[in-house]
Amino acid sequence: MFQPFTEEPIRLIDEKGNWIGDFELDLSEDALLTLYRNMVAGRLLDERYIVLLRTGKTSFVAPAAGHEAAQVGMAAAIRPGFDWVFPYYRDKTLLLSLGYPAEQLFAQMAGTVLDPNKGRQMPEHPGHKDLNVFTVASPIASHVVPAVGAALSMKFQGTGQVVLTTFGDGATSEGDWHAGLNFAGVQGAPIVFAAENNRYAISVDFSKQSASARIADKAHAYGMPGYVVDGMDVLASYYVMREAVSRAREGLGPALVELLVYRYGPHSSADDDSVYRPKEEVEAWKKKDPITRFERFLEKRKLWTPEFGEQVRDEERKKLEAAEEKALSAQAVPPEWMFDDVYAERPWHLEEQKRILLEEL
Repeated sequence: MFQPFTEEPIRLIDEKGNWIGDFELDLSEDALLTLYRNMVAGRLLDERYIVLLRTGKTSFVAPAAGHEAAQVGMAAAIRPGFDWVFPYYRDKTLLLSLGYPAEQLFAQMAGTVLDPNKGRQMPEHPGHKDLNVFTVASPIASHVVPAVGAALSMKFQGTGQVVLTTFGDGATSEGDWHAGLNFAGVQGAPIVFAAENNRYAISVDFSKQSASARIADKAHAYGMPGYVVDGMDVLASYYVMREAVSRAREGLGPALVELLVYRYGPHSSADDDSVYRPKEEVEAWKKKDPITRFERFLEKRKLWTPEFGEQVRDEERKKLEAAEEKALSAQAVPPEWMFDDVYAERPWHLEEQKRILLEEL
């Protein structure tokens, strides 16, 4: 239905909230409102993480405001708990939309016992075995090749599963990224590569990373379709991702989807974005907020009012506050947990090290 390698990004809702798609919308009212609620929850979660940082309850945050439409659209396009997700560190809204319990996300940020990964990763690096979410890795693009390997395993076993792997525009400058796409293209792996292009990799804008006009253009070299999508449009993000996932599931091979977004905050809590991008640019993009655009769309369909918007925010805020309280009131991860899960049966030397550690403590 969607053409790859378009000059203009694919969009289905204009900035005034008008439906401009050339097909009939097949989502129910409940489905549309779920997309909206998930976007709001993701924005609020992002804000809570910043509060955690400023109150000394965590040490690192990767802001994601502006990415909500792209991440919610991706989540809705796959089968949670069946398909596999290899995310990157800015994907909190994606994971929350997939059903990742909020208290476990907060626990991962704070290092308490409710964290499924037992406090073994730095903040913003979650993973979830039951949801088939591969643990986020710090080295940029290092998860792309393992994602392709997982997809090939699914192909060989005929499981019908699909892999979704996400990354920022900076990852496309890494060798692992190119090796992964090349291998996937050659082998016809059932995987969708999703580039959340927020136009800056730390302090370097996209024009200094690549001579290609679009990340999607690189798909030509690897024998797969490349789609350019307005990632501030949740319905465009959903429908294009749904098509890419469906063709991968049907055995038609991988696809590269570039979702054009804009991050309103700095690259991370260790970054001062004011030194490399003007404040006026950020403010101009805030006027294109993906949540506001979707609210206009819903309002035209008589599914949204300002009062309803406040109600949703209040409900989601209360859920997150309860989850945060539960996570932060839990016990800190015991240091001796570092010896768990290393071997199926713990060998003598680790038992000895654990004994020494406990004596020291």
